[in-house]
Amino acid sequence: MQPSPSSAGAPVRALPFAGLRVLDVSQGISGPYCAHVLWQQGADVIKVEPPAGDWARGMGVLREGASSLSVAFNGGKRDICVDASRPEGRAVLAKLAAQADVIVENFRPGVAARLGLDPVAMRRTRPELVFVSISGYGDHGPYAGAPATDSVVQADAGLMFANRGGEAPRKIGLYLADMNSGLYAAQAVAAALYRRATDGQGEHIEVNLMETCAATLVCNFVEYSMAPDNERKPVVPPSAPNGTYEAADGAVNLVTLNNEQFGRICLALGEPAWAQDPRFADAASRLDHRHLINGMVADVIRRMPVAHWVVKFKAHDLLHAPVRSYSQCIDHPQARHLGTFQTLEQPGVGAVAFAGIPVHAMRRPVAASPRIGEHTEAVLRDAGFAEKELGALLRDRVVEQR
Repeated sequence: MQPSPSSAGAPVRALPFAGLRVLDVSQGISGPYCAHVLWQQGADVIKVEPPAGDWARGMGVLREGASSLSVAFNGGKRDICVDASRPEGRAVLAKLAAQADVIVENFRPGVAARLGLDPVAMRRTRPELVFVSISGYGDHGPYAGAPATDSVVQADAGLMFANRGGEAPRKIGLYLADMNSGLYAAQAVAAALYRRATDGQGEHIEVNLMETCAATLVCNFVEYSMAPDNERKPVVPPSAPNGTYEAADGAVNLVTLNNEQFGRICLALGEPAWAQDPRFADAASRLDHRHLINGMVADVIRRMPVAHWVVKFKAHDLLHAPVRSYSQCIDHPQARHLGTFQTLEQPGVGAVAFAGIPVHAMRRPVAASPRIGEHTEAVLRDAGFAEKELGALLRDRVVEQR
């Protein structure tokens, strides 16, 4: 069993999914991230790739057969290369699937069944199986067969509209729809396993990117329902001054929640008279005059560097933060204190800063992402394939060891 980290003096406990067998036949982000979260929490994850590899290997920053996506979402998995377009390859998948506690796929509806991984048929003979299907829009309805990627669904399900600010709608700068789908799926696996411990029954978990976006935007949809006339109005911050302001050498974010905080902002900026201005007497007045007060704050902040304002705002206990680059986030004093970033040594790439799940006591140390087919022979031997059978599969290129 893989032990979990513990505080000094506390007993070492097994990770929550130690001993759990996961077959990951998914590609891209949503399915691989779901399986990777389970791996971080102790599961043994076998990743299945076609001879051409997971398509995510060709996206993002590329180096020595690895991509930023493959490194981020597949660390620690054991990798097997199988040509599932052939009957012999589908037979290999079937044998691996028969030994798995959890199967993860994220193809268009119907594709997994054509590979011999039909959740209904499989759970008929193995009711304890937990089968995860992640799709763009679900497996029925007018959009069931529609092609979907993170960007497409961000547009189609409200995320881009929510991110419009004072400009045109735009994509959020991360794979939010995909990653949240993976997280929701991993949480659903945990819930299904908890229920299975009670009644012995598994689950066919169905998650789609469209509904994941809806769940992510729950507050936005509630706000729309309460004030539908505001839908097409520019996005207005809930208070003022509130925003990101350019300093002499960078930018800083500053937020005001109440009158007392506004008074402290005025002192920090060296403008105590602002607190007596009737236009800024309360939150509603400041919001009515938000363009004026935000402009006044901006005029002061741009005169000095970020470090100056961080000292000032901290001294007055204000809600603030410098706008940090990725390198500055990695070097953040609190991130260093907490151990937020682990160092991943990826062959052919070198040292990579890696942020695992934030529950440190329930995650294992980071591990490298495998090459295509890196563990094919070992996985098949563990699954009970005889040497003669394994040799034939390798010779006929049904499976590949690389």
